[in-house]
Amino acid sequence: MAKIPFKGYCFAVGTTSYRTDKFNLNIERQLEMMSRFRELPENRGISWTSNSAFQAAYYNYLKADGFVKGDAPRPDKDARQKTSGLKDIGLMDEERNVTAAGRALLAISKKGDFTPDNLLEIPKDSYIFLKQLLKTANDVDGSIVRPFVVFLSLASRLSYLTYEEFTYLLPLCVDRETTERVAAEIRRCREGNQGVDDIILSVLMKKENYQAALELLLAEPVTEDLICTVGINRKSKVYDKPYYAIYRELERIVFERDGSAPLRLLAATSKLTNSKVGGAWRKLLFKVSTEASAKNKRLDVMNDIPLLRAADEAEFKREFFRAMHLIKAKATLSDYFDLNRRYFKVTDVVIFEDGKVCLDVLPKCFFAEAGEELTDLAFRRCAQLEEDVPLEAIAPCLAVEPARLYARLSREVGVAVTDSAAAKQVLKARRYARFDRMVEARFTKEVLSRLFEMFRLRQDGEIHRLVTDNADIPTIYEYITAIAWYRISGCKGDVLEYMNLSLEADLLPRTHAGGGEADIVWKYGATDHYPAHTLLIEATLSDGSGQRRMEMEPVSRHLGDYRLAHGDEEAYCVFTSTNVNYNVISDFRLRRDMVYYSPDGSHKVKGLKILPLYTEQIADLLKAGVEYDQVYRLLDQAHRAEEEPREWFERRIAGACKRVGGCR
Repeated sequence: MAKIPFKGYCFAVGTTSYRTDKFNLNIERQLEMMSRFRELPENRGISWTSNSAFQAAYYNYLKADGFVKGDAPRPDKDARQKTSGLKDIGLMDEERNVTAAGRALLAISKKGDFTPDNLLEIPKDSYIFLKQLLKTANDVDGSIVRPFVVFLSLASRLSYLTYEEFTYLLPLCVDRETTERVAAEIRRCREGNQGVDDIILSVLMKKENYQAALELLLAEPVTEDLICTVGINRKSKVYDKPYYAIYRELERIVFERDGSAPLRLLAATSKLTNSKVGGAWRKLLFKVSTEASAKNKRLDVMNDIPLLRAADEAEFKREFFRAMHLIKAKATLSDYFDLNRRYFKVTDVVIFEDGKVCLDVLPKCFFAEAGEELTDLAFRRCAQLEEDVPLEAIAPCLAVEPARLYARLSREVGVAVTDSAAAKQVLKARRYARFDRMVEARFTKEVLSRLFEMFRLRQDGEIHRLVTDNADIPTIYEYITAIAWYRISGCKGDVLEYMNLSLEADLLPRTHAGGGEADIVWKYGATDHYPAHTLLIEATLSDGSGQRRMEMEPVSRHLGDYRLAHGDEEAYCVFTSTNVNYNVISDFRLRRDMVYYSPDGSHKVKGLKILPLYTEQIADLLKAGVEYDQVYRLLDQAHRAEEEPREWFERRIAGACKRVGGCR
């Protein structure tokens, strides 16, 4: 029987064998570690390619640094997987040397200054990622395609992609013809004329191997070998053996009305090697895919679908073929969603929100200026992948004049924008509109209280699921604390600036705040209830002796240094954690009367106002709907009170927070 080869039909950035949380941080760490590894005298000039021992040595180097844990069965393979994505986007070369582009990103990371310095107003590291994604190409069965550029082209033409379109249709755009067809089909789909499944099948059935497979299935008597051949499995046709039993049981249901077949069919779907594929078959075929329902030997447990209404063998074969390859393709494409999302998000120009994927407003205007030339760029390789080059060197269409960009932005937002300062104000206003919507939808008072309890119990997996997996738990704790305080402050104040965190385009946290200053620095203007002042919020997840060691000195230093630097400005500090430590409380109470000196002793401030407010108390304040003027009064009264630390905390802080619902 003729062999029908598998041919690639979709793109993906990176590899499914390496999925990692804290994505940006781990990329930067690997660049740093590979640089150090390559600088070791014994590693200079050593070839990476086909050198399993050297690859295993790198894995062991990562392990010694704490980057990986445990013992990989094949350390060389693990090392290849962990670096292949960085090679794909040009941060490392084939020999796993850090490239010029990689060194540029590493330099930014080491300096710790991510402040935007580009026309797109995105952080410096994100700008490097953007340039790399613009250059990154896949070879899909001989077709060269730049995935991110294809996305830019479609997003510019269609305004946005739904999650479903992003998952199942975007990766199919591996050449110009398919891209144009998919763009047109998406428009028809949005008008209600067809579904995403129809588009996937239309793309697949344009491929010669799928056409040949269907012709073979229609022409030959069905055997296990035939089913395995027309399955076009990318690994080996033996993986498709379970489909033969599925075919036969479906045949008995359709043509023999065999009531015992559903139970055997259910069992056959469970033998498919990919559980996602098996689940999709059961969802397609059964109203309720349980063994108990199938045991009734009634055909009414089956869904009413074209496959089960086939009038003859030819129609049955066609519908079976369509179902088999649609389910396979959707399983593959869904595997790539997370990869493509992670890589696209690091550019900070793409927003995933409310079931849609779109460009942020300034990048949208920028790439609209690039025009149709962007599509031309999408299907040819870039020779500068590993170089750190300006945008205009990647393609002339990316040399966008600021005046033209700001004119287009003005038309887009309906506000006059003539320079970078005005653009920043527009972007800030739009960010806050999105942030407020997100806080209202995702971080209600109840959700925040539940998250604080999860932090206390260290339910890290649940926290990552509810917030993000692109930041570590301490960073997320600071972020959630800032949002809680934003709610307490009546959703007023420049919280995105105050929280001192690096945020993604979707306004979720990405990296830890830089060291050397308070975690959160909140500015309050004067009101009838309090004077103008600054609040420093220090958030830590350490407990016990670790809490004392890690926080007593830095908290005092941050507040003392701030007061020294800001003269007569009123400033105080709230220390928050998940677990009460009375020795920490006692230490901070002593600071009320201490003198804090500058390093040379030439300047000093008298008394540091540091108050403990643990997550339980913050949750109490949220639950009571307390506003900041009440919190300020409560904390100020507590600061002035005279009691021993434990009794003082339990009465003046913890007890007062529980009673504050009645305070006015």
